[in-house]
Amino acid sequence: MPSKVKVFTQPHYLHNFVQSTFNALSADKVRGATLVVSGDGRYYSKDAIQIIIKMAAANGVRRVWVGQNGLLSTPAVSAVIRERVGADGSKASGGFILTASHNPGGPNEDFGIKYNMENGGPAPEGITDKIYENTKTIKEYLIAEDLPDVDISVVGVTKFEGPEGQFDVDVFDSASDYVKLMKSIFDFQSIQKLVASPQFSFCYDALHGVAGAYAKRIFVEELGAQESSLLNCVPKEDFGGGHPDPNLTYAKELVARMGLGKSQAEHEPPEFGAAADGDADRNMVLGKRFFVTPSDSVAIIAANAVQSIPYFSSGLKGVARSMPTSAALDVVAKNLNLKFFEVPTGWKFFGNLMDAGMCSVCGEESFGTGSDHIREKDGIWAVLAWLSILAYKNKENLGGGKLVTVEDIVRQHWATYGRHYYTRYDYENVDAGAAKDLMANLVKLQSSLSEVNNIVKGIRSDVSNVANADEFEYKDPVDGSVSKHQGVRYLFEDGSRLVFRLSGTGSEGATIRLYIEQDSQDALAPLVEVALKLSKMQEFTGRSAPTVIT
Repeated sequence: MPSKVKVFTQPHYLHNFVQSTFNALSADKVRGATLVVSGDGRYYSKDAIQIIIKMAAANGVRRVWVGQNGLLSTPAVSAVIRERVGADGSKASGGFILTASHNPGGPNEDFGIKYNMENGGPAPEGITDKIYENTKTIKEYLIAEDLPDVDISVVGVTKFEGPEGQFDVDVFDSASDYVKLMKSIFDFQSIQKLVASPQFSFCYDALHGVAGAYAKRIFVEELGAQESSLLNCVPKEDFGGGHPDPNLTYAKELVARMGLGKSQAEHEPPEFGAAADGDADRNMVLGKRFFVTPSDSVAIIAANAVQSIPYFSSGLKGVARSMPTSAALDVVAKNLNLKFFEVPTGWKFFGNLMDAGMCSVCGEESFGTGSDHIREKDGIWAVLAWLSILAYKNKENLGGGKLVTVEDIVRQHWATYGRHYYTRYDYENVDAGAAKDLMANLVKLQSSLSEVNNIVKGIRSDVSNVANADEFEYKDPVDGSVSKHQGVRYLFEDGSRLVFRLSGTGSEGATIRLYIEQDSQDALAPLVEVALKLSKMQEFTGRSAPTVIT
């Protein structure tokens, strides 16, 4: 969970969380175990890594693996836990990831920590609940104070005699394991041909996040792109003072370069552009003067994966999306006769399906896309998937025919599967009490659909009737667990949807997210008006406009 740096630097705060985590894990996952400790490089990470190393030693951990300079993207941590084998044959049983995702970094900004399990995925609720309970009752923590700091800027193994016996810290190259995994999934040669073509140009913006530690290796060294196509690819503790969130609001430089800015681009925009967030698990995909919505992106990847990506050549096991994501993926699943799952927001729900062999490709509207190669969303994987689709669609015409563009691929997809119009309004840092009241009122309204429809018709007579309204709950088909209160839904007779959710990724106040979807050409404006008046958004929150519109 992200919090301000000044919260984490309070005496014993980080220590208590780390010890509470060790206490929540079974003994065999701690004593004698191998743990990964790294993150997105944000401010306070280097101090936190040294504290966690000393606490690991005192708790009887056998070895700690650290990415060079403490850098590992969230997807790379997942890959390292799943794939890496140490020189002594060791395998990791879990890891601490130091990140506050797409939130800003710096002394006055955010820091965060989370624990991932041996499948490489986030700790399930059973463990996170236990960690939380432990933090309320913890009396002591173990730390090897006299263990010297480890130089994490140098690759190599440092051996110590820890309080519990032999203890090693293995600092390794941040990119190697991840690059090797990507090369086993995608046809790098066909992407190289695309990148080498004079018709193709591209731009990748890491927003000064940890994706910069991978961008040069993959896009320049492996795929032969020009170094000038990399933007903000030097990881910085404060993300260069920016907000490392890959959307049209915060990735301003990339958006301008792609010809989507307020003013005319100075140069002809590249054919393909992409951005990552702080810990590189999210992605935004752009074509020349063209934005690909995350909901469309996962649907297009799923529709083209089998032909374009060797890893999927024998077929998809199934596909899944988070509940607020548009139904574009549902249509692909239906047409291709694939298993389909709608899950609450949170990657662990996808992870369960993947561990059970039921899902190959999944995504969220919040710029997260991924597959069963790891158990986290994966920003660079999504970019390589798009490059693979572009390479496949253009394999006949790189010698001088007309390039099939990102926009062509999306419009072709709409022509085949239909188009879903979709928008999301975020109201950030709203008073938490007001946000809860707003949600409670929306649930209360659901007890009488006729009343809801009277209100709706009073707001806009041209909006279809509400056919169904509920609070989304999910019964996991793998372990039978039930997740309640996962968002308030209003489903209309014409297939339109309104979804309201409270989100937990900001560090102050509450964020209300409102999702509006319909599959007809009619403008979304009438539905937006219904959503704002039905929920009494301004009355409850005092806000006349959202913080971010996607």
